[in-house]
Amino acid sequence: MASLLSTTAAAQWLKYPTPGTPRLPDGTPNLLAPAPRTADGKPDLSGVWRGAGPLYRFNIAQDLKPEDIQPWAEALFLQRVRDSRKDSPLARCLPVSVPFHNFFNLTKIVQTPGLIVILYESPNSPHRTVFTDGRDLPKDPNPTWLGYSVGRWEGDTLVVTTAGFNDKAWLDSAGHPQTESLRITERLRRRDFGHMDFEMTIDDPKVFTRPFTVKKERLLEPDTELLEDVCDNERDAIHLSGDTGIRLSPELLATYAGVYELAPGREVVVIVTGDMLFVQGLNEPKLPLLVQSETQFMSTANPTGYEFVKDAQGKVTHLMVRGAAGDRKAVRKGASVPPRK
Repeated sequence: MASLLSTTAAAQWLKYPTPGTPRLPDGTPNLLAPAPRTADGKPDLSGVWRGAGPLYRFNIAQDLKPEDIQPWAEALFLQRVRDSRKDSPLARCLPVSVPFHNFFNLTKIVQTPGLIVILYESPNSPHRTVFTDGRDLPKDPNPTWLGYSVGRWEGDTLVVTTAGFNDKAWLDSAGHPQTESLRITERLRRRDFGHMDFEMTIDDPKVFTRPFTVKKERLLEPDTELLEDVCDNERDAIHLSGDTGIRLSPELLATYAGVYELAPGREVVVIVTGDMLFVQGLNEPKLPLLVQSETQFMSTANPTGYEFVKDAQGKVTHLMVRGAAGDRKAVRKGASVPPRK
């Protein structure tokens, strides 16, 4: 069995040394070495890069205020959350959006003169082509899942502009919509061999009332390659659960809003948005919760349950977080967080 497993891993090139990688005396990649450059002196962005993390993959708009989102888009987002995202493109084996890709799994960049190709380790997702040969974006494009991309260099920063999207993709896994008016600007700067500064500006005036920018760091994943990831479970989509139909008043939900301490220095913040609760931990995405009963809720991103516990006077004293690792108690601290209208 061990021999079989090692042969399989070798066949997938998961530990194959990447040629041209600077290394420390012990053989590990030196990620702080200078960034490589192409023959024309531009930074070479080629390599396998980690996604920018889960913080915005689930909720791309988590830093926005309610007035930053068009009412129809917010209503659709909340309904998709209540439906447990059963109609998401990912659940239907359809491509996911550019923002989703930027924060999810591995990405391989192949840089050539005049053209950059971006490959994704994500199911049923086509590659992206970023033309750097000076062409403009098409004037009247046929809308596509990943749009049309052109790039230009501003010093050592590659600026990629993408437009021509369809309105079928979701900007994140939670369900924020996109329209054909969407325009995305990405800025990539490889500051050394293993670290890339990444910015993404989303401008879709039909969904958001203003453009907004997300900034994250991306890390190189040396000595590995992308694995094939094929979606073939669309037949299971009909079994996904939908809206429970349970509604709680904003006044009741407001009694749950507040800060809860899981451990010293580790807090959970509960926020009210309309008739839904959202929960957020340190360096974690803001997650909407599905109502299960008057005091029990379920995460929409993972199998974690939340139960608010009250004393004899009906005052919430703590929160029980129930997950695969067991039950954890989070004690309520101080004043509550004002509900978001």
